[in-house]
Amino acid sequence: MATTQNAKIPQAKRMFDGATHKLDVWTIFTPANVPPDAINLGQGFMNWSPPDWITKAHHDVLDENVMAHHYSHPRGRPRLLNAISKFYSPQFTNLGGRELKHEEILVSAGANGGMFAALTAHCEPGEEVICIEPYFDQYYASIHFQGAKPVFVPLHPPTGEGVKDGSEWTLNIDEFRAAFTPKTKAVIINTPHNPVGKVFTQKELEDIAQVCIEKNVLVIADEVYDCMVYDGKKHVRIATLPGMWERTLTVGSGGKSFACTGWRIGWLIGPAQLTSACLAAHSRIVFSTNSPMQEAVAIGLEQAKERHFFEDQLKAYEERRDILTSYFDQVGLPYTMPEGSYFLLVDISKVKVPEDYPIPETCQGRGKDFKFCWWIAQELKVVGIPPSEFYCDEHVEIGERFARFAFCKDPELLHAAGKRLLRLKEFI
Repeated sequence: MATTQNAKIPQAKRMFDGATHKLDVWTIFTPANVPPDAINLGQGFMNWSPPDWITKAHHDVLDENVMAHHYSHPRGRPRLLNAISKFYSPQFTNLGGRELKHEEILVSAGANGGMFAALTAHCEPGEEVICIEPYFDQYYASIHFQGAKPVFVPLHPPTGEGVKDGSEWTLNIDEFRAAFTPKTKAVIINTPHNPVGKVFTQKELEDIAQVCIEKNVLVIADEVYDCMVYDGKKHVRIATLPGMWERTLTVGSGGKSFACTGWRIGWLIGPAQLTSACLAAHSRIVFSTNSPMQEAVAIGLEQAKERHFFEDQLKAYEERRDILTSYFDQVGLPYTMPEGSYFLLVDISKVKVPEDYPIPETCQGRGKDFKFCWWIAQELKVVGIPPSEFYCDEHVEIGERFARFAFCKDPELLHAAGKRLLRLKEFI
């Protein structure tokens, strides 16, 4: 139920500043609000289990290690800290070959919990955080809950007909620079990007880094899709660029990496001064992250290389991406071919939703994409997400011409959804 300002016990102003009084997009398009046989390509969760080599080994650990059931150190369990260090150290080329130290890592209650702790630890009321649109909607409330203010700079979508590439969504560096004020404290950079699928190039990140260094701000690098980069593209970590390690917190996700989004294991990587501040905040928010799942993610990272897990998973995601895009090719709707992540952004401008189609009050007064997504959920029985939710009011028109679909589903389900989506041809 949406929050109200006239409650008997009034809620804090930050709740309304963070827009928690509005039904969020996930609640509107929850399975409870769509036909029971609708196929959910809305939320980014997988419909398969984590690898059995993780779950079987994990069961053994829980049987043999009593302490895996109890509190962990607030920074994280030693086994997982070691696993993160060993796996990710080679990717942080700025370290000069050394391994990440434990004090340069914080295990968090999901990637979102780590980002919330980073904002809590570093943002004063009245300070500003720059977000690049479209942005993950959790950023908005997390920033406002600190008494801080989000400032938005949009990626500009490509123009013209036909299939586009994620790289064609561009950040105007002059607009980015102009968004800074004396109150700017932090910038959130998401690459690979949700929902665009853009993988920022080294040149783009160097331009961003130059401004961040000049303005002396914290960078929160949301890189939870770092293991999903397609077609030979390269994921560059902004923390590895000159002058950036000391000001960057890199955010990672066990749930995205190993198809276990409900385990809620994330982490922050950065200099000890930054991660220690986040630790102080995180331990006052949740104290520690759940111990059993830390052990499971540690097993995954320890064995991923020898099992070629991420290489095989990448091929599987590319297959799933190509299945879903093939149906939109048949329909004749253009889309942005994702370079990374597991989302497909489809241009729905050509689709004519019946003008008199009834939509609930929760979708009224919002972007046109809300009406489209409600309509296809009810009539075609495929759930997508309206990306205008990921824009500020001034930029809604950028997002409302698209719909987001997740392809982190098994091929059979994607084919079933695709066959239903072919009916869109009747409405073009």
